[in-house]
Amino acid sequence: MSTEIVVFAVLFLLVSGMGFVAARWRRADNLASLHEWGLGGRSFGSWITWFLVGGDLYTAYTFVAVPALLFGAGATGFFALPYTVVTYPLVFLVMIRLWSVSHVHGLVTPADFVRARFGSPTLALLVALTGIVATMPYIALQLVGIEAVLKTMGVRGDLPLIIAFAILAAYTYQSGLRAPALIAFVKDALIYLVILVAVIYIPSKLGGWGAIFDAAQAKFDATPAPGDGILLNSNNQLQYVTLALGSAMALFLYPHSVTGVLAAKSRDVIKRNMSALPAYSLLLGLIALLGYMAIAAGIKPIGTDVNTVVPQLFDKMFPDWFAGVAFAAVGIGALVPAAIMSIAAANLFTRNIYREYIRPDATDAQEASVSKIVSLVVKVGAVLFILLIDPQFSIDLQLIGGVIILQTLPSVALGLFGRWFHRAGLIAGWVAGMGSGLVMLYNIANPATKHAHFGGSAFPLEKLGLDTKMTVYAGFLALAVNLIVAVLGTWLARAIKMAEGQDATRPDDYVADRDDPRVHDLEIAGSS
Repeated sequence: MSTEIVVFAVLFLLVSGMGFVAARWRRADNLASLHEWGLGGRSFGSWITWFLVGGDLYTAYTFVAVPALLFGAGATGFFALPYTVVTYPLVFLVMIRLWSVSHVHGLVTPADFVRARFGSPTLALLVALTGIVATMPYIALQLVGIEAVLKTMGVRGDLPLIIAFAILAAYTYQSGLRAPALIAFVKDALIYLVILVAVIYIPSKLGGWGAIFDAAQAKFDATPAPGDGILLNSNNQLQYVTLALGSAMALFLYPHSVTGVLAAKSRDVIKRNMSALPAYSLLLGLIALLGYMAIAAGIKPIGTDVNTVVPQLFDKMFPDWFAGVAFAAVGIGALVPAAIMSIAAANLFTRNIYREYIRPDATDAQEASVSKIVSLVVKVGAVLFILLIDPQFSIDLQLIGGVIILQTLPSVALGLFGRWFHRAGLIAGWVAGMGSGLVMLYNIANPATKHAHFGGSAFPLEKLGLDTKMTVYAGFLALAVNLIVAVLGTWLARAIKMAEGQDATRPDDYVADRDDPRVHDLEIAGSS
């Protein structure tokens, strides 16, 4: 057994053990409620929230796929940097309001908020289903990182992958959100260590940064393709801008992102984290440059799996023992977001489908029990997804996730600032936005991967009859359709005097902080 595999296995098992121990970390009297199992008692301070949210958003897929995109397409891959920078000011404005109203009313999911705000079980159901569907590919995509590492180490077969996610399922079932919160400390420490070593050590072996960029430019000059190169061009600039902005608006609409924020103990914790989390974007920029390093090092993908270029770069440039540490960083980096995502998807099902339509009188303990079971089902589905579907196609599906979740922006994000939209208009907008988004994605081909449909997110404007080669992010156009139809639907609904639906919230609910008596009442109820 190679040194790499031994180091990887030891670190992976050590962190998995921490996942089981997490059930006793900051333990409440009773974990049998979604406030405790699914949100960690809503008691995480600044440091824990920093690592939890950062570990949730910067995943193993980021570690592998962003540099792989730079390796294959060049500057387009850097869209991840402005999008993560733009995200945090938007979240600063929106998430503190969601935190407050959720803590006052005991809300656990974004769909819970929509149900309370607009008095519409149907709209809440659509938001819940949207969140579950958009989250599933992301859980599966965490497997892409682990799979790339296993391939590089020469481990073949599906059994190691299944074992890894079986361990993940077990400690998530037992410890809930406390498990990824505790593991996130180790995950981030390993990733910071590996990246800092990589950006200093690897360039020194490749002749410096000038040689690295020259090698990347030479590669793109030798294989010219629209959009490829170390600089943007006239055809991909609009795509770059709309993809960055659309992704920024989408990121904190995902249920797992909301889960990390709602676990914070106060509005101040969220404010501090949204101010400090852009530091992760510096790390992301360094991670992205691994793609150019792989070009300079002459790395070739294993087969057609371009996601293996970063693990192979580590394997070639690092000593065996440190390559094992780097591989463990990628593997452990998959555990944190996969756990949070499965918890978030399970909470959506439990609160907005099971409790709303199957068992309205469910107790807190019954809700927690159902969520635990559903979190297992979600992970099994993710494993089957990656085993039965071509992994390259699953990467294409990641691009669909943003298009899908953006359709909840009018009801969730805009709903936090006002109730101008009518619930019927929001439902009509969701249908129009989702339908147009999926139609656009269906008509995007990717000749490189031989996919005639769902081949990416860059929608050619020439398909709309415009005389241009420019492309635009499909999610951006779909959201525009959603908003237009929602506005028109709202005017029509009010013109024919359709029932508005009762708003269960009050204006002061959106600014309540930890010292508000209603928030204290929730904390007591959530830990009883």
